[in-house]
Amino acid sequence: MLNISNNKLHKKIDLRAFKSGHHIFGKEYYKAFNKFLISAAIIGIIALFLPWTQNISGKGIVTTLTPEQRPQSIQSQIPGRIEQWFVKEGDYVKKGDTILRISEVKSDYFDSKLVERTNEQINAKSSSVNSYNLKIKALNRQIIALKEEQKLKLEQTKNKLLQSSLKVKSDSINFEASKINLKIAKKQFIRIKTLQEEGLKAVKDVEEKRLKLQETEVKLISSENKLLTSKNELINSKVEISRIKQSYTDKISKAESNMFTALSSKYDVEAQVSKLENSNSNYKIRNKLLYITAPQNGYINKAIKGGIGGTFKEGEDLVGIMPAKYDLAVETFVRPIDLPLLHINEKVRVQFDGWPAIVFSGWPNVSYGTYGAKVVAIESFISDNGKYRVLLAPDKTDHKWPEAIRVGSGAKTIALLEDVPIWFELWRQINSFPPNYYQPKEMKVTKSDLKKK
Repeated sequence: MLNISNNKLHKKIDLRAFKSGHHIFGKEYYKAFNKFLISAAIIGIIALFLPWTQNISGKGIVTTLTPEQRPQSIQSQIPGRIEQWFVKEGDYVKKGDTILRISEVKSDYFDSKLVERTNEQINAKSSSVNSYNLKIKALNRQIIALKEEQKLKLEQTKNKLLQSSLKVKSDSINFEASKINLKIAKKQFIRIKTLQEEGLKAVKDVEEKRLKLQETEVKLISSENKLLTSKNELINSKVEISRIKQSYTDKISKAESNMFTALSSKYDVEAQVSKLENSNSNYKIRNKLLYITAPQNGYINKAIKGGIGGTFKEGEDLVGIMPAKYDLAVETFVRPIDLPLLHINEKVRVQFDGWPAIVFSGWPNVSYGTYGAKVVAIESFISDNGKYRVLLAPDKTDHKWPEAIRVGSGAKTIALLEDVPIWFELWRQINSFPPNYYQPKEMKVTKSDLKKK
């Protein structure tokens, strides 16, 4: 029965002669099964040549097309304490509507009249600035007056110097004349004395000439004395000029020093005024921050920091808001090996979670429940999950996306690539080769275009 022996029984005995053998070997059920196998093989071979659309599949979530349309958390720029809520979860708010009121927790800002007191300090410091301005103007006038007085004094002393110089010249001329007169008187005296010795002149004449000689000598000494006095006055005039310059230089320098001190004090007070004005502006803005307002129209999703009296730090999330108007999109993630195959405006099919769909990734035309999309952005840096992020927008030429879809729901994506036979796709999958690298039709360059270039 098992055909183990080399002696084949059916070769020596006709088993069909027996009733059981005729019953078993007379049936033809295996012929139908063979026909089924042959038909299936033929159909399978034909199917291998059917077209198959290569694709890149991925998983993602529903998001919005632009960043300002995405859900966001509202934070406070300052630490505070929750005092009052003006909304509840699910409420619709407009831009600028007050969501909650907070109070200060820092002792530096407890004073309710902080802005008014700061304004008073600013006014006081501004008055000091005005006083310094008046002092600076007075010192400027004093400096101008000292310079004018110095100028007049110098002119007066220079005139006196000129007079002294002229007097020195005059006395010098008189001194020289006195010298000449003395010489003449000496000659006349010697001549008279000689004539008297010869008996030609009387003694009286000699005495007169002697007296005249002595008078001439006195005049010479007087002229010399006047000359020395004039020179001394000339020197005194020069010294007076130097003294006036030094004196007024000291006075002007002292006045300028006082003016520069006033300027320095003025600038210091102006800096304090500017600092106080800056603090005043910050206090006003800080007072406005005590009311948390909606940044845009939307719905309150969740009160992250609930209750009354709870404190929080600056930058801590307080409440979540979802914009009222948004354009849906899908962010999906693809493997790095598939990234070069994607291009902007690439056609993609999207299946949303919760929406029944029958998907044939290789035959998108017969898929049911998927929606059209196109690639609008491709991230150039890898994400934390080791894949690249791709942003998809609705394809306006395809069916409209369901209105009930919400941001954050899941989605599956299929990027459609090149059409190839099924046998090629099976061969590629078995060998783990990437899909064929290609470019969309609008990006391809034909040979005729190259020839034209």
